[in-house]
Amino acid sequence: MSELNQLINEQLSGFVIAFTVVVIIMAIVLILQGSKLGKMRRRYETMMSGSGVEDLESLLIDLKNQGDMLEEEQKEHKALIEAAQAKMRGMKSIMAMKRYNAFGERGNDLSFSLAIVDDNRSGIVLTSLHNRENSYIYSKPLEAGESQYPLSPEEKEVIALALQQI
Repeated sequence: MSELNQLINEQLSGFVIAFTVVVIIMAIVLILQGSKLGKMRRRYETMMSGSGVEDLESLLIDLKNQGDMLEEEQKEHKALIEAAQAKMRGMKSIMAMKRYNAFGERGNDLSFSLAIVDDNRSGIVLTSLHNRENSYIYSKPLEAGESQYPLSPEEKEVIALALQQI
């Protein structure tokens, strides 16, 4: 037992020095970690100040709720845009016109045929026949690019011109 005591006494100063070095290193690490934690706390407080939120969890929940509201509004806008596009496809916006002399040598190119169609190939053909004494206007409905009424060659031509634009 005395030999063990003697061995401990001989090595005691080395152990004390080693433990002192370890304690000093740990104290330095502790000081460094404390300063880093202080910097992080200051950044967090700076970030959270003025936002009206007390903690990061509340901020994230608020941001998620705002994102959900934006997503719902985006869906509503998308539906409105699709409805507008569907309505636009039904608008009679494609036109073709041809002027001609309907009565040969008597008159000028004052007669005309006008086709107004939509993307669904539906619409109307207006034809005006003009001579010195009279002027006549005819209209014929179109469904799928065809009319239930007989069409003149000029009317067929303006329908074909309008349908080429689709």
